[in-house]
Amino acid sequence: MLASHSSLATDEAHALSLDREDPLRHTRQLFCIPSVGAIAQDASRPDAMRPAVYLCGNSLGLMPAQTRRAISDDLEAWARMGVEGHFHAKHPWLPAHEPLRGPMSRLVGAGEHEVVAMNSLTVNLHLMMASFYRPTKERYKIVIEDAAFPSDSYAVESQANLHGFASGDAVVRLRPREGEQTLRTQDVIDTIGRHGASVALVMLGGVNYLSGQLMDMPTITKAGHAAGAVVGWDLAHAAGNVELRLHDWNADFACWCSYKYLNSGPGAVAGCFVHERHGRNLARFGERDFLPRLAGWWGNDPETRFAMGPAFVPVDRADAWSMSNPPILALTPVRVSLEIFDKVGMAALRQKSRRLTDYLHGLIDAIPGSGGEAGEKGEGGAIRVLTPRAFEERGCQFSLAVLERGREFHQALTRAGVACDFREPNVVRVAPAPLYNTFHDCWRFAGILRDHLAKTRP
Repeated sequence: MLASHSSLATDEAHALSLDREDPLRHTRQLFCIPSVGAIAQDASRPDAMRPAVYLCGNSLGLMPAQTRRAISDDLEAWARMGVEGHFHAKHPWLPAHEPLRGPMSRLVGAGEHEVVAMNSLTVNLHLMMASFYRPTKERYKIVIEDAAFPSDSYAVESQANLHGFASGDAVVRLRPREGEQTLRTQDVIDTIGRHGASVALVMLGGVNYLSGQLMDMPTITKAGHAAGAVVGWDLAHAAGNVELRLHDWNADFACWCSYKYLNSGPGAVAGCFVHERHGRNLARFGERDFLPRLAGWWGNDPETRFAMGPAFVPVDRADAWSMSNPPILALTPVRVSLEIFDKVGMAALRQKSRRLTDYLHGLIDAIPGSGGEAGEKGEGGAIRVLTPRAFEERGCQFSLAVLERGREFHQALTRAGVACDFREPNVVRVAPAPLYNTFHDCWRFAGILRDHLAKTRP
């Protein structure tokens, strides 16, 4: 771990030395780094061609350089051989989702039979809830964060409404204690226990999109099961960011997108986990023990899929929830990215993430006007860090609450060549991703932040 901010070296030479010592320094070369001019939308500035400070992997990860060639291979196969590309392309299209199982399973801590690449995140959440949210008159409530990503809120509310329940009654929203910014695990457990036999589903974000808080997934999963509920996770901000052990944690299901930390491009094909105890339920439709699911032909057993029969015979793995053959041009970038993750490994990425984020936090604390330690408590300073300081409670992302003119603050960062994002009402999110961000990126960001605060401080 790096030294505390009080003794942290804040000069550029130290940042560069940390990069030289970084065992993952080579992975940055695998990605296309946008320029300052492109981020600031000003190609005329003197530093326009300098690499930008890209801290927006929590929203859209950077493109691996190999992605362009991989998609070109698919386009060339389509142009040259048409339908035969399903069987004879460099990476044949018919089984294109199958090679993703291994690296995807290792990414989330699951068996290969427990994961599948399909659809988009919210579609997958709905498919999972079609199977796992099975409310009764007595047990019908869904527990989520109050600050869940809006799409999750819409999804669970609409599922409750679909089953005839008023969302105001059916959806239990977890809120931090007065004066606090993040949830306490014990408060989550207590809420689940308090609603007890009325809870049908617990579905939280593994890493909260707004605060950057990493939830205690194994403990909460165990508490949900103890209450008799199903437990699912939205891993949009966790997959590729933190280490996961979904099978061992006994989660019922989980869904994630692949365009954030997984660097697979805007709208890329998402991923889904279904624990093997559910995926191996092979009873046919209409039989008493069958786990209900919405079915499509790609979930049918591949041994009988092309028999084109009317009966759905689910395959005994997560593929059974697939609906249609995947869009190849959107799936190929997922394969390219997963190959990088599989080679580097989440353990190594998490180690670098700790060093990067500790360093960045120390630099922020050292800036006059940032609030430092007091900023976390909401006392003084122009900004305060909402994200927990403890590494076990966060991933790459830092959420900065800007106490005045937050949108103007974000715009100033963008003009300076920093790619980050803004969430209403006043949160700027920055995320140094260990695959392509550097200590020097963090140092540059802190310098831009320091200069902006110096100009705006009374």
